[in-house]
Amino acid sequence: MAMFGRKQGIAMATNFMKSLIIQRSSTLPSNTRCLSDAVSSEVITSHTAKWMQDTGKKSPMELINEVPPIKVEGRIVACEGDNDPALGHPIEFICLDLDEPAICKYCGLRYDTSNKSPMELISEVPPIKVEGRIVACEGDNDPALGHPIEFICLDLDEPAICKYCGLRYVQDHHH
Repeated sequence: MAMFGRKQGIAMATNFMKSLIIQRSSTLPSNTRCLSDAVSSEVITSHTAKWMQDTGKKSPMELINEVPPIKVEGRIVACEGDNDPALGHPIEFICLDLDEPAICKYCGLRYDTSNKSPMELISEVPPIKVEGRIVACEGDNDPALGHPIEFICLDLDEPAICKYCGLRYVQDHHH
């Protein structure tokens, strides 16, 4: 008896759903989305066509492409977009490639680093002249950067190179 009632309930629910689907499809055209009553699809279509026909205005991406790449030092940059956090641009950390500028996926800003490697930049620093035969290279003032004090012997006539930072030292023979 319970089985008969269950089958009848399923049949009633199925018929009810079919009637709702048929009723809804007859009142709405099948090729339009259900939009609010305040905006019709004709208004949206004409507005989009009007905006696309105006060739005097530049698109947002064309405006961003006019901004030259931002020169940065280092291999990683944090793009924050605009100063207004209400715009919804999250902070994106971008790893820079030496070949071409990196582009932020949220705002389209481009970031570029110099085309020289860190060792090429260090090699442009002229050798540092010192009076004594031994020099203590400290690298940076911050010991947390990993450069220990390196004592370098300057017995040769050619510059000696620090193995941690690449700075060159030469003995000044004029003293």
